[in-house]
Amino acid sequence: MKNVILAVVLLFTLSASAQIIENTMKPTKFGNGILNFKGENDSWSIKMGARMQLLSTNNWLYDGGKVSDHVSAAMVRRYRLKFDGYVYSPKVKYKLELGLSNHDLSGFSAATKYSPRLVLDAVVMWNFTHNWEVWFGQTKLPGNLERVISSANLQLVDRSQLNKEFTLDREFALQLRNHHTVGEKFVVREKFAVSQGEGRNVTIDNVGGHHVMGRLELLPFGLFESKGDYKGGDLKREKTPKLMLASTYSYNSAARKTKGSQGVYFVDIDKVINEDDTEDKYYGITANVQTLFVDMMFKYRGFSFMGEWAKRDASATVDNLVNEGSGLNLATGYLLKSNWEIAARYTKVDVTGYKFNRSDRNQYTVGLSRYVVGHKLKVQTDVTYEDIVEFGKIKNNNRLGFRVQVEIQL
Repeated sequence: MKNVILAVVLLFTLSASAQIIENTMKPTKFGNGILNFKGENDSWSIKMGARMQLLSTNNWLYDGGKVSDHVSAAMVRRYRLKFDGYVYSPKVKYKLELGLSNHDLSGFSAATKYSPRLVLDAVVMWNFTHNWEVWFGQTKLPGNLERVISSANLQLVDRSQLNKEFTLDREFALQLRNHHTVGEKFVVREKFAVSQGEGRNVTIDNVGGHHVMGRLELLPFGLFESKGDYKGGDLKREKTPKLMLASTYSYNSAARKTKGSQGVYFVDIDKVINEDDTEDKYYGITANVQTLFVDMMFKYRGFSFMGEWAKRDASATVDNLVNEGSGLNLATGYLLKSNWEIAARYTKVDVTGYKFNRSDRNQYTVGLSRYVVGHKLKVQTDVTYEDIVEFGKIKNNNRLGFRVQVEIQL
């Protein structure tokens, strides 16, 4: 694996360096890439960046004021290399992002030929006319807002339980995107996508159906500064109120996983339940999965508020295979003049399906962040209390967690 990574980095570096005499190298500031080259006559460009997240966690069981069973961990939560630019024309852009941490590489299976899931994004984006773009390749789908916000730009240490249960995440897809302005400021954005519905880095044949989705975004007060509608916190301190209202509808036909395009393959559930690799009771089982998201982002003078609601329904020939239910996620924060931010989040998730008949989770999180150089260099910490209700009764598995994370982007 190390040889593969070194080969990729060397390939891009040599490709850029081979024409250094003819090309222009742009000086870069901290957080704006390690290498930044532009070809002669604007025929191509490349920017290489890297980032890492260093995370420490502490978790306890919490019951009636009593804390017990302390568990701690420290890890490189994310370590990533990113390459982007354009080829032939500035209207033909590309993005390649590689995840190198153990957490990024995990999740391999027969569907990925038992290979680590190195590639996060590999996509080409063509602005073929006016404000229309077509995307082809593997990248994030136009799903819930919290997922589409980069993990580098989050307001708290990590995403919420709603995202964990309902996200559409990444897939190889064909996407069509458009934006236009109504009147002087009102911006409307439409996004459509069709994919296999199997998740990222899948190499096997698509034996299921297809995953289709559409997203509509409304910005009545105009664009956020520096694409702030897709960044946590109001680091730009918007001078006028900015608001985005959006909704996504997703339909995954003949899905084969517990969360539609995410989760566990039904055939793998069979192996767990029966401890028998040959029976494959659920191999031919599929489900039609519908997911609906409604979300919003508001920012004004250092204050920010994000809200998300999600709901998943499914029809399958075997009950309790697909995780069905709904979730609510509300997050708010205020950025002080000293670039310290105080933030809070409430998340409620109600789910039925694989592994449980019913699981209701309520998360209460309070966070503190110090932005040294915006999201490029920051220290974040948060405390979370989570109460879990299973089978309609509160069990002794409520949790208390404390996390500290350092983010560096080059």
